[in-house]
Amino acid sequence: MPLLTLRNAELAYGLHPLLDRANFAVQDGERIGLIGRNGTGKSTLLKVITRTALLDDGELATQDGLRVVTVEQEPELPAADSLRESLVLRGEFDAIHDERERWRVEARLDEFLHRFSVMPDRAPQTTSGGERKRAALALALAQQPDLLLLDEPTNHLDIDGIASLEDLLLKGPTTIVITHDRTFLDRVVTRIVELDRGLLRSYPGNFAAYEIRKSEQLAAEDVVNRKFDKFWAQEEVWIRRGVEARRTRNEGRVRRLESLRVERAARRDRLGDVKLTLDSGERSGKLVAELENVNKTFGDRSIVRDLSLRIMRGDRLGLIGANGAGKSTLIKLILGRLQPDSGTVKLGTNLLVAYFDQMREQLDPDQSVIETISPGSDWIEIGTERKHVMTYLADFLFPPQRAHSPVKALSGGERNRLLLARQFARPANVLVMDEPTNDLDIESLELLENTLQTYPGTLLLVSHDRTFLDNVVTQTLVAEGNGKWQEYVGGYSDWLAQRRTPVASTSRAKTDAKAAAAQAAAPAKLSYKDARELEQLPKEIEQLEQEQQALTARMSGADYHRQGTDQIKADRKRAEDIEALLLKKFDRWEALEARRG
Repeated sequence: MPLLTLRNAELAYGLHPLLDRANFAVQDGERIGLIGRNGTGKSTLLKVITRTALLDDGELATQDGLRVVTVEQEPELPAADSLRESLVLRGEFDAIHDERERWRVEARLDEFLHRFSVMPDRAPQTTSGGERKRAALALALAQQPDLLLLDEPTNHLDIDGIASLEDLLLKGPTTIVITHDRTFLDRVVTRIVELDRGLLRSYPGNFAAYEIRKSEQLAAEDVVNRKFDKFWAQEEVWIRRGVEARRTRNEGRVRRLESLRVERAARRDRLGDVKLTLDSGERSGKLVAELENVNKTFGDRSIVRDLSLRIMRGDRLGLIGANGAGKSTLIKLILGRLQPDSGTVKLGTNLLVAYFDQMREQLDPDQSVIETISPGSDWIEIGTERKHVMTYLADFLFPPQRAHSPVKALSGGERNRLLLARQFARPANVLVMDEPTNDLDIESLELLENTLQTYPGTLLLVSHDRTFLDNVVTQTLVAEGNGKWQEYVGGYSDWLAQRRTPVASTSRAKTDAKAAAAQAAAPAKLSYKDARELEQLPKEIEQLEQEQQALTARMSGADYHRQGTDQIKADRKRAEDIEALLLKKFDRWEALEARRG
């Protein structure tokens, strides 16, 4: 039996229905990627599943006792003295009356907080968006739901955080995830479900498989629509002859034409694409910025240490680093908006800088959309082209009735498009973009990629979207710890291939380090039995890790959900047992090492 089934679901807000007799089923063990254009109702569908939004018509059936946990786009944490206490309140741990079960849930929470590198003692009101997201994800996984709902989980996470989430989901519960991250979709999901014009269409496999099938489907749909429109136009010509139509008295043909008109009126065409035009203005000098032996610290923390870098006109530089590594600080240093503690920064000539910030702080929430784009004028000039502001807004998919809405009434995707519209309305030969892909749908994201690939100016890009980095940047600047930044040619994948020390899994790194330590010296203060145990532990851990990797690979297969509920539960139980055994053996290893030392 499916975990949940949606039958003939109907739900409408405004002119077009979000769900139009939609059908959907979720099997145990599936990992479903829910995609669709901004505003099609993806987040609303998650609310329908949790019954916080009600259907106008249709049926939602779920298994008895189904435990569903949701992580929203912007998780809200209750006020408390510490982040951990806030999560306990959010998770309603006080409602768990079994003390042993509550202890187990809190222990799992501590484990996942550690895995996501969350500091549990921090005050919730001082945490960043990324820290709040990681904390909410840790809580959701600790609660061990039957069905996990994730709405844009990669927003505000750095690349390491996304990789950790991917690893956990591959061994985790049945999941429905809304995301624009194509690498995430390729690695994690077993099925793509697209919400398109009120219908839910299913595509087995990952995002790469979906792209192939979707292009074939759209081509077939275009052929059918063209044939329909041609036939309909012919019938309209016939009826307009008037006298001939009345003389033949072909009432059946007239009724058929009326039916064609109704069918065409009901047909919902695909939403248009954003039209991006970027004016680079006057060319900057050949040299954009040159940094020599630059250093910057805040307190005892080194943000930039002995950095020498030259950025030339036309470079597209991607900055990669963990949250808090200092990417925004480095951009300010490059642009001369922040002075270094030592070293020199030389700026080029004729620089026109446009800045896109991920927190949308440049948008006034009380201003209308049209005032944000063109205050006091009905016209916008982009290069040699002059456009009416309403036409320009339509290029970014804002209908006329939306032009006078306040910014605070817009969704996250609409705010992102509005900031792009405002930024692209001004000439700029240096473009600074801080997480521009957040909240954009995949179609708009790909159009933005194409625009930036042909942009003749200079681009400084901060992004956690690995595919976007691969498709856009010509070189990367990577934070490698303790203020050290290293430049690499190419995109994200090129950096992975070039870096000196490939990132291994945490447990593998521990295994290698402790195996080397165990071989370095003979046991000194251990009994023969303990010494033998210490010698065997690296091999036992390695065997467990190999079993864990094989199990993870099998569970991440596209057809894994067809294995049956019993097999899926058994695999999930074994994955949890392996994780517990690894932790236990690592603890034992550390204890024996301490005794020997």
